[in-house]
Amino acid sequence: MRLGRIASPDGVAFVSIEGEGDAQTAKEIAEHPFGNPTFTGRSWPLADVRLLAPILASKVICIGKNYAAHAAEMGSGAPEDPVIFLKPNTSIIGPGVPIMLPPSSNEVHYEGELAIVIGRPCKDVPASKALDVVLGYTAANDVSARDHQRQDGQWTRAKGHDTFCPLGPWIETTLDASDLEIRTEVDGAVKQRSRTSLLLHDIPKIIEWVSAVMTLLPGDVILTGTPEGVGPIVAGDTVSVTIEGIGTLANPVAAKG
Repeated sequence: MRLGRIASPDGVAFVSIEGEGDAQTAKEIAEHPFGNPTFTGRSWPLADVRLLAPILASKVICIGKNYAAHAAEMGSGAPEDPVIFLKPNTSIIGPGVPIMLPPSSNEVHYEGELAIVIGRPCKDVPASKALDVVLGYTAANDVSARDHQRQDGQWTRAKGHDTFCPLGPWIETTLDASDLEIRTEVDGAVKQRSRTSLLLHDIPKIIEWVSAVMTLLPGDVILTGTPEGVGPIVAGDTVSVTIEGIGTLANPVAAKG
């Protein structure tokens, strides 16, 4: 199932997105998408509604330097254990919403990533059972102000600006995410291309590691790390993150006034 969130003339709703291409339809889900969703009977052509970020997480947990080639391009070795940090949920935006460049930064980078969406409350989940707590997967962009990262010596400000966590276009719930192509483009030029099979710490290990630290709640998002090829974005660019089996998340870039 493709789970999304839309703004329609009737308000905001979770939906199941069905069909392909111009024939895609958004079927309204009653209440929330966790467990076994039920439907209200209302639906809209997808072209007549606006896709929002597919989930509003209580927290976004990120895995740093989880591709060896990216760790190398950042000037460090591959970490033995997952490195985790947080982005505030106020950084989340949906498809088509502009990434706003803060005036205090002159070096903002894209980072295309696969995102895990958690489906139920969990703590201390062993890797062998980790996929049981996954609702599905979506595409993400861990936008980062590199100059802030260097200045601060830690990553909260660099990663936490409003609009620095695009998510979408929807959540794929029936997907084997162990070996998917991930590709990032800026204005149509490919900047990153890799596969999730090259993750240093795979999805079950990530969930085990994170859930040993903190309780995960339904809708929480884990960004699994970005491959090599990160680079700058400027006002006027459009950044697209495409993940095999999911789709494309595209966001324009604008300067914050």
